Amino acid sequence: MAADTSNTTERLVAAATQLISLLFTTAREQPIRLFFLFVFPLALFGIISIYLLLHLLAPKPRPPYPSEKTYLTTLPSGAISPPRPLPCWYDRWHAEGCLKEQYPTVPDGFDVPDQANIEPAEVEVSVVVPAYNEQDRIEVALEEMVEYLDANFGRGQEGGFGRLLPTLERPKPGVGTPGSRPSTPHRLVFKCENALGGGRGQSPPRERPPRGYEIIVVDDGSEDRTVEVVLEFGRRRGLHDVLRVVSLEKNRGKGGSVTHGLRHVRGKYAVFADADGASRFSDLGRLIEGCEDVVDGSNRGVAIGSRAHLVGSEAVVKRSAIRNFLMRSFHFVLMILTPPATSRIRDTQCGFKLFSRAALPHIVPYMHAEGWIFDIEMLMLAESAPATPVLASDGSVIGTSYGIKVAEVPVGWEEVGGSKMSLVKDSVRMAVGLAVLRASWMLGVYRRRLT
Repeated sequence: MAADTSNTTERLVAAATQLISLLFTTAREQPIRLFFLFVFPLALFGIISIYLLLHLLAPKPRPPYPSEKTYLTTLPSGAISPPRPLPCWYDRWHAEGCLKEQYPTVPDGFDVPDQANIEPAEVEVSVVVPAYNEQDRIEVALEEMVEYLDANFGRGQEGGFGRLLPTLERPKPGVGTPGSRPSTPHRLVFKCENALGGGRGQSPPRERPPRGYEIIVVDDGSEDRTVEVVLEFGRRRGLHDVLRVVSLEKNRGKGGSVTHGLRHVRGKYAVFADADGASRFSDLGRLIEGCEDVVDGSNRGVAIGSRAHLVGSEAVVKRSAIRNFLMRSFHFVLMILTPPATSRIRDTQCGFKLFSRAALPHIVPYMHAEGWIFDIEMLMLAESAPATPVLASDGSVIGTSYGIKVAEVPVGWEEVGGSKMSLVKDSVRMAVGLAVLRASWMLGVYRRRLT
């Protein structure tokens, strides 16, 4: 028995040696033949296998349930409203896109809207707050938001059902109050948008700029009293139809919550902010100015809060060594796997990002990531957005600008306890998720298409 085993092993070794010798001789004498016989088929098989594997592993966001397209708010009486239909620019945009695909050639007299357009803003700022089991932290964050937004933007806007809400007195700029107006464009870069519309052959009426703000809290299937705490806060502060609560039936993750909220914003600016209040919300004015600095001829721009300036500060030094190591390792992987503009961003994960309304149709409809890695997909989509004309001061086209520019703006930030993130496990998931995300876009598993 031992002799048979020994002979079998010797024959296998001899066969392997002959095969290696044959490959070496063929590679030396006929390298092109070896390439087409072995290397090319093997590489093709590997690419096809990875493509099929990505179709199985790549996240595919689920469509929203009917109840997730409604919201709750408080009434002036203090009661909680019945579920109200949630305005959704995305549904209209998607329907118009499908119409354009179905009828690429349209007869004269029938207008098919440009898919890059989005319905006019109704308020000046929309804030999306993703929340999962945040009953202990969200009230402090909302208090800071409302104090700042009341002082700088007021609450004057038309309600969701056409009724005019009471208009608060807006502070005048330069008065020295904490609410000195940060949102007045400091450069005249935003094109005039005809928010009120006009008939054919008629001169467009003067634009009525949107006023006020809204806060959309997206409850991601919380198991605690997050919804009750938010609604009680809204009742106490009189935020009737200003603070809106959307409840997801099943947990989707932070990325899914933010994407869902951004599909329903009504603001000229849309910003999402974490429920823990770690980022200083009063730096919103900086984000707006940063967005205006990079906005293109189509009013597209993105501004993101950055904590990169805090490296070496007490807030970062106090972190554990393993957390700082994982943070640096993740940024190294990020630099390798992401496209050029995204790889140069020093802080992609800060939960404080702002988008101009015109930028939303180029980013939000194509989101797939619903976990912690969603920030990077947003930035990659901004970088790969379709080109837009570059306009001179007289309105003439002088060139083309590719992608949506992103401004990285330093913001105040401090560590807040109670994070839901598992340091090691979620760091590994983020690295794997980033690799899957990048490969899915490179190999065409993800594409800019209507689904």
